[in-house]
Amino acid sequence: MSNTLTLTLIQSQLHWENKQANLDMFRKKILDIEGKTELVVLPEMFSTGFSMNPGKLAETMNGETVQWMKNLSAEKRVIITGSVIISENDQFYNRMIWMLPNGEYGYYDKRHLFAYAGEDKHYSAGHKRFIASVKGWRVHLQVCYDLRFPVWSRQVPGNEDDEIRTAEYDLLIYVANWPDRRRHAWTTLLQARAIENQCFVAGVNRVGTDANGHYYSGDSLVANPLGELYYHKKEDEDVFTITINKEEVDSIREKLPFWKDGDHFRLLEL
Repeated sequence: MSNTLTLTLIQSQLHWENKQANLDMFRKKILDIEGKTELVVLPEMFSTGFSMNPGKLAETMNGETVQWMKNLSAEKRVIITGSVIISENDQFYNRMIWMLPNGEYGYYDKRHLFAYAGEDKHYSAGHKRFIASVKGWRVHLQVCYDLRFPVWSRQVPGNEDDEIRTAEYDLLIYVANWPDRRRHAWTTLLQARAIENQCFVAGVNRVGTDANGHYYSGDSLVANPLGELYYHKKEDEDVFTITINKEEVDSIREKLPFWKDGDHFRLLEL
């Protein structure tokens, strides 16, 4: 089994509350990816923008956007992930979907809702973490504001006789609509999450200005387990493909097994 994983980060403007325009745009960007890729990462609420209008925009897991992800994942033969506004059991969720080419999927519902923008008034919070598996990699999904709450992403040490490789995950992905005025927090905290969890971190943000006048500077990045940047894109749209190696994660954890000295705790479901 290969130790490498090739992922493509798509940093893009979004058409405000215009699903068809966004889906058409991202379809072209994904189909135009040159060379091999195994995982495509789209921004938070990639089909609508960060909207507080779920009553108008939400769809079910059998809806247009999820079906679009399913069809395009199969056509391109890649995993596609990004968050979508979902309606389920009379509640709305900011749901990050992990779509496989065979049509199977998993998902994570954003835990920390951004009260400053009223997200908590319109959406329900998720209560479970989601860690996907691909090619021997364990991939932890999180959304935007989750980044400010490190306990939610924390690697939990095992027993003393556990192997270092029993860490819960190797790659942590954040998708976001993170405004420019707080860009320093975005880049700093992404690197911090990589360092404290000794894992790769990929963060994908949007660019441009939304209907509320918020400007987004992008700053999508990939950091290695030491927090060193392998990619960082400011301001402009970009489609960037990078191959990361799990041997780098394993080597750093063996040489510097700091995370195993962390506090032992268990996250309770709320």
